[in-house]
Amino acid sequence: MPASQNPQDLDRNIALDLVRVTEAAAMAAGRWVGRGDKEGGDGAAVDAMRKLINSIQMRGVVVIGEGEKDNAPMLFNGEEVGDGTGPEVDVAVDPVDGTTLMSKGMPGAVAVLAVAERGAMFDPSAVFYMEKIAVGPDCADVIDINAGATENLRRIAKAKRSSVSDVTVCILDRPRHQSLIDEVRAAGANIKFISDGDIAGAISAARTESDVDVLMGIGGTPEGITAACALKCLGGAIQAKLWPLDESEREKAIGGGHDLDRVLSTDDLVTGDNCFFVATGVTSGDLLKGVRYRAGGAHTQSIVMRSKSGTIRVIDSYHRLEKLALYSSVDFDGHLPTVRE
Repeated sequence: MPASQNPQDLDRNIALDLVRVTEAAAMAAGRWVGRGDKEGGDGAAVDAMRKLINSIQMRGVVVIGEGEKDNAPMLFNGEEVGDGTGPEVDVAVDPVDGTTLMSKGMPGAVAVLAVAERGAMFDPSAVFYMEKIAVGPDCADVIDINAGATENLRRIAKAKRSSVSDVTVCILDRPRHQSLIDEVRAAGANIKFISDGDIAGAISAARTESDVDVLMGIGGTPEGITAACALKCLGGAIQAKLWPLDESEREKAIGGGHDLDRVLSTDDLVTGDNCFFVATGVTSGDLLKGVRYRAGGAHTQSIVMRSKSGTIRVIDSYHRLEKLALYSSVDFDGHLPTVRE
C-alpha cells in the first residue's frame, strides 16, 4: 500500500475540517463574552468543540486538554476523539485560550486546536508551567533562553537590523515577571503586556505583520506545546524550560525523569514536520477578529496552518444561525444559555 494511503499517516490535509471545530467553539463562547462567567463560557466552547471534533476522520488522543487544571469532564487528557478512522494523532485543545479575556470582554481570546502525528507532542503532565522565549523566522537561530533577556534582546535587534529600542516584548502581566520586566526596561526595549492568552502572544511574535518581536516569561506548559505547533508552521522558534511551582511539583518532575535544566526546543515540544494548528477569534485582538453576531448569522475569523506545506490561511466565514444550533447546546439566538448537567 502506498505511504499516502496508509491510515497511520497524517497525509490528507484536514485543516479545513479542523477549523470547523474551532469556529463552533468560538461561536459558542461568543455568547458569553463580557458576562463575567469564565466556566460557563469555557463549558459552552468545550461542548461545541467536542461534538464537532468527533466527526473528523482521525483516531485522536487528547494529549493537551482541559486537564486537571481546569477540572473538565470533557476533552480531558487521554480522551479519544475523532470518528475512529484515519490517522493516529496527538491532539491539543484549548476551547478558549484566555477565559478571563472572554469573561471580561477584553481583546485576544481565541479557540485553539492543534494536531500532530501520534507521539509527536511532549508530555506536559509533570509540570504546569514553563519559562519561554518565542520568536519568528528571522530570529529563530539566534535566541538562547539561558543567555538572559538583555542578551537575547541584543541578538534579536541585530537579526532585525535594528536597535533594542525598536524591539517589543510580549509578557504576561504577572507579579512573577517583575525582575524580567525591570531587565527588559533597563535594556531599552518596549513591552506589550497581556493579561492572558500566551498562545496568541507567541504567534504574534512570529508573524511579520505583528508589532510584537518576542514573547518572554513564564506561562502554561500546555500552551507552550500548542504554541510550538503554530511556530513550527510559521517557521519561528520557541525555547522553554520547565518551571515547577513548588518543591512537590519539582520532585514529581524529577521522579518522572525530567531534567529541569534541559532547554526544550520547538522540535522537542513537537517532533516531526507534519502538524496542523487552527485558531478562531472569540474576542477581537491583534491576531484575529472576534465573533460578530448579526441578524440571522455570525461572522468569524480563523487562522489555519500546516507545517508540512508551510501554508498559512486566514479565513473569514459567515454562518447561518439556524445551523449553529446543531453544534452546541448554547442558544445562538441570544437567550440565556441552558445549564449543563
